[in-house]
Amino acid sequence: MKFANFLPPKGTIGFVSPSFGCATSPYREAFANALEKWGAMGYSCKIGPNCYASDGVGISSTPQNCAAELMKFYLDPACDCLLSCGGGELMCEILEYLDFPALAAAKPKWYMGYSDNTHFTHLLATLCDTASVYGPCAPAFGMEPWHPSLQDAFDLLCGRKNRVEGYPLWEKESLKNEENPLAPYHVTEPRILTKVPDCDLSFSGRLLGGCMDCLINMAGTRFDKTAAFAEKYREDGIVWFLEACDLNVFSIRRAMWQLEQAGWFSHVSGFLIGRPLNGQEMMGLDARHAVLEVALRHNVPVVMDVDLGHLPPMMPLIVGSLARVFCAGNQISIEMKLQP
Repeated sequence: MKFANFLPPKGTIGFVSPSFGCATSPYREAFANALEKWGAMGYSCKIGPNCYASDGVGISSTPQNCAAELMKFYLDPACDCLLSCGGGELMCEILEYLDFPALAAAKPKWYMGYSDNTHFTHLLATLCDTASVYGPCAPAFGMEPWHPSLQDAFDLLCGRKNRVEGYPLWEKESLKNEENPLAPYHVTEPRILTKVPDCDLSFSGRLLGGCMDCLINMAGTRFDKTAAFAEKYREDGIVWFLEACDLNVFSIRRAMWQLEQAGWFSHVSGFLIGRPLNGQEMMGLDARHAVLEVALRHNVPVVMDVDLGHLPPMMPLIVGSLARVFCAGNQISIEMKLQP
């Protein structure tokens, strides 16, 4: 596993939009404020041609343009790290235009994003053996003030920390809108972890995962080398972190079954499951049992309702790192080692 150099003081942050960009409110205003904040910290900001584009379908521009922007900025030595400008719907369509052998041969560079960006963070690890950060997209850094999860994400990029902890409260209803684009997270709900087994837990493995909506989209395609990745790191084991956006509880259960049957969980050492955005109970199935039916067959620890994904805040995680998870009571922490 390859790890990039950390973002240096007064370094250059590159911004790309392989999924949605920042063409509309409140994302445009939030992104502008984030750029101003980074500039005040002494960083240079290099903005990709698609960051304010909106001529694509489900992404900022055409798949070819989005792939070209991502390749150019990833290979550009002037950019010390890359942040995605947003999630979206059809980032999968850029994959056929990316040169993964060139990305694998390139000097590694930190890339951070989540949701639709799973298409890149997951494949950087499984195809290129290169680590990335599953964390907030660029406009989130425009909030005033930063939530501690934003500071955690930026500290990971800068190499100032390698351990993250859960946050006491989460956001059920956002206050961010066109009239209030810089609103911070509206955290009102207490985090309540569910652990199986219900005791203090400690387990380790290579972090792998992301948004299940995207992961099932890639499973079985020519880009799917996940089972081979798990086999390569079988001595470490794989800690799967999974969260869902549009999937309902039955879709989540089907997704778990699909990934299992594709061999993705063959060397799993534990599961971290985020709060699902659409986890309402249906026909007697709730979000927890949607996951546990498959997860428990592997006889490994499972922690649910973790701070991951689409109901912020989210713990930023280094995909491909060798992590140790500590879970005691209602507290969780994850220590990540940059071990090749």
